[in-house]
Amino acid sequence: MARKKKAVTSKKQHKQPSSDDEAEAAPAMAPVDSGSDSDGSASDGDDGSVNEEESRSDEEYDSAAEHDDDDDNNEAEGEDDNSVEVSDQYSSDEFEDQGSSDDDEDRLARQAELDSDEDDDSDDEDGGVKILDSGVGGVDAPRFWPGELSGGKMGGKRGGDGRLLKSDAAATNSNNEPTNDPAAASLLHTDNLSSDDEDPTGTDNRIGRVPLHWYDDYSHIGYDAHGNQVIKSSSAFNNQDLLDQAIQVADEMEGDGKFKVYDALNARDVTLTPRQIELIRRLQSGAFAHPEHDANPDYIDYFSGVDPEISGINSNRYEKKSRFQPSKWEKLQVRRLLHRLKCGSINMEYLEGKVKDMNDLIKQKEGEEDSDKPFELWKGDEEDELALRKGPQHMPAPKLPPPGHAFSYNPPEEYLPTKEELAEWSEMDPEDRPYGHYIPQKFHNLRSVGAYQHAVKERFERCLDLYLCPRAMKRRLNIDPESLVPQLPRASDLRPFPTTKCIRYEVPGGDESGGGGVVRCLSVSPEGQYLASGGEDGVVRLWEVQTGRLLRSWDLVDVLGGVGEEKDEEDASSDVKSKKPIASLEWNPNRSHHTLLAAIGQCSVIISTGTAGPDDAEVTDALLSAAASCKNGGNVAPDSRASKAVKWISLKKKYNTSKATPISAYGGTSGPIALIRTNKDISSLRWHRKGDYFVTVSPKAGAASVLIHQLSKAASQQPFGKMKGEAQLACFHPQKPFLFVASKEHVRVYHLVKQVMVKRLMSGCRHISSLDVHVSGDHLVVGSLDRRLVWFDLDLASTPYKTLKYHERALRSVGFHPRYPLMASASDDGSIHVFHSMVYSDLMRNPLIVPVKVLRGHSVVNSLGALAMVFHPTQPWLFSAGADGKIHLFQDL
Repeated sequence: MARKKKAVTSKKQHKQPSSDDEAEAAPAMAPVDSGSDSDGSASDGDDGSVNEEESRSDEEYDSAAEHDDDDDNNEAEGEDDNSVEVSDQYSSDEFEDQGSSDDDEDRLARQAELDSDEDDDSDDEDGGVKILDSGVGGVDAPRFWPGELSGGKMGGKRGGDGRLLKSDAAATNSNNEPTNDPAAASLLHTDNLSSDDEDPTGTDNRIGRVPLHWYDDYSHIGYDAHGNQVIKSSSAFNNQDLLDQAIQVADEMEGDGKFKVYDALNARDVTLTPRQIELIRRLQSGAFAHPEHDANPDYIDYFSGVDPEISGINSNRYEKKSRFQPSKWEKLQVRRLLHRLKCGSINMEYLEGKVKDMNDLIKQKEGEEDSDKPFELWKGDEEDELALRKGPQHMPAPKLPPPGHAFSYNPPEEYLPTKEELAEWSEMDPEDRPYGHYIPQKFHNLRSVGAYQHAVKERFERCLDLYLCPRAMKRRLNIDPESLVPQLPRASDLRPFPTTKCIRYEVPGGDESGGGGVVRCLSVSPEGQYLASGGEDGVVRLWEVQTGRLLRSWDLVDVLGGVGEEKDEEDASSDVKSKKPIASLEWNPNRSHHTLLAAIGQCSVIISTGTAGPDDAEVTDALLSAAASCKNGGNVAPDSRASKAVKWISLKKKYNTSKATPISAYGGTSGPIALIRTNKDISSLRWHRKGDYFVTVSPKAGAASVLIHQLSKAASQQPFGKMKGEAQLACFHPQKPFLFVASKEHVRVYHLVKQVMVKRLMSGCRHISSLDVHVSGDHLVVGSLDRRLVWFDLDLASTPYKTLKYHERALRSVGFHPRYPLMASASDDGSIHVFHSMVYSDLMRNPLIVPVKVLRGHSVVNSLGALAMVFHPTQPWLFSAGADGKIHLFQDL
């Protein structure tokens, strides 16, 4: 409901205004109607007072409020009843407030006074307020002051006190009374409920949301509601550029153009009305647009909680149309019920409510009808119904096996028992008999078959078993076992790999009992022409690969005896020969260095093989010159940690190598050159790939268990001041300055330059027995005494990539082929497993490990089988040695 604003006439009589005050008037601001011409031009007969009123300053707009104060001071008896007094609620002091700022009591008193004044002036013909109905139900139209309208113009100019000026003849009527302009009265005291977009005449642009730049080349800007073109006005914004527009706007700001805005939709200038300017000023100052707006009105409880029918609220509302029309939903339901009744799915008993569910009635009728009908005895539908019901899962009873040939009325002769069998069955319990209580008999026809005497008893026992024996549901997985096996390529597609035993190398003194002929280690020359083996008797033997001929033998026990090896207290009374096997043997990986390293007891013996050519002989002699001529323990610094742990000893004088005949005509020296003595027994040794450095491991030596030696300088160094765990094996990285040190359970990777531990690999093994690094340096394989073959991907994680368990006993040796994608492992079970181990250069692909062949050729002697294996450096061949004293060569045939 629109809010009504009241204009009040004073009940008191005012004095007759003098000639100076005869132009006294109501509010002095008269806005131009929004429906008038937007360019602000006056209508015919207008003397320009409208434009003057629109261009007045803010001081003139406040003159009405000052005039109201003068009327309060000058009011007296005898004045004309038509004089108007503006209420204090429109004073300038309260104009900027957020609504009325009076207290509740003052507001109620003022409203009561206004109501009483309105009642007293209701009979006045010339004064008072006239309410004009707009013809719209429920909405109050704007109120206008009575009097003659002056053609849309304001009542006249006013002075600084807000009174009408005498010079304006149009400001008063014939009785010298001020003319009250409705537009001036509705400036701020009347709600303008019309929209800013209203166009009562239909002359505004109606093109909608169309880009205006489409009309840049036309004289019109669009079309109005009547279909006529809206012609562009001669405004500066249409005919000038931006610079000229800015200059003209700055000039107009000094005159009447300060309140002009440009209407781009209609392409014309619009002058803001005083009401619009006042609303803008109030909004910019943070006040409400209308001064009479009350932001916190008193709450009026219109609904008191009484029944609406009693209170009368909403009693004048119209009834819904659906109250007077038949329900379509009920009609649909009736149609459905009639259709079901015709079809027979329901009956009148269901419609009358006697039966709640038709299924009960249907089942009852079917039970009565089907009670005498035959049915299939072995149908089994009840099991399906029980399986689909709700509640605990139904577990059907195990079914009895179907009757066999013995239960036939005319069984074959072989099923009929003889007298001896009947006598034997009679002594047995019914549970142990082949057919229980039943004895097979033969009848000529089915009519001759009598009743079975044990039928009731067997049925009772069957029910007793179902009742007393618990049942459990077992879910069977229908999985094809072949689908669980990974799809591996065929072994024939992964050739070449060693398959057949071709050559056997006979070790002197070897027998099946595993005497002195036990071979513990093997090594092949870099060109693959010679093979070196180390036996349990402390002898290093040199073989020719192609012929199997034994070329040289070096008894290192005699070498140690001649030097005078230091003995422990436990070994003082024991024989040297029986206690000094060859623990490890390695050929120098450099093709130009024809040397061997053999670990026996506490010493590492450097042997010149004498197999060098004309170019390699001098290089080998130069490499061994420092070791052959070393004195006073070699070139080990006396203040270093290695000075107490290692000692270099030359064998040039004690073991005359010049008299030994070399294998090659250009071989030079042949035989032991020098030895390196440590404090404890050496278990393994490995060369660096360049052939100058090698590492030895003594598990019982503590911090000095790992020693690195340089052959060209006859020098040694101890890299660790403290060893974590008991070192078992050690080897160099093929490309980086890394050293792999294996304890019983872990493999630690050390950076020799930075002298830090890079990574620790957790193998999950109990005792590591062998170790080898792939040629690429990114993969490591470890063998253990608990039958595990562990593959590490050094770029992937510190845990094993694959753990293989193919052997039945402990693993003794594992290794990669230097050229082919092959890997092998030797075990105490006497077998050697060959794997296809493809390592891809693409880091996104995992290595492919496929077992391709199991090589057998060694017998198990004293729980020892194949003790050593090594690949041929250039061919897919494999050498193996075992406790039976045999050395085999397997080739790819």
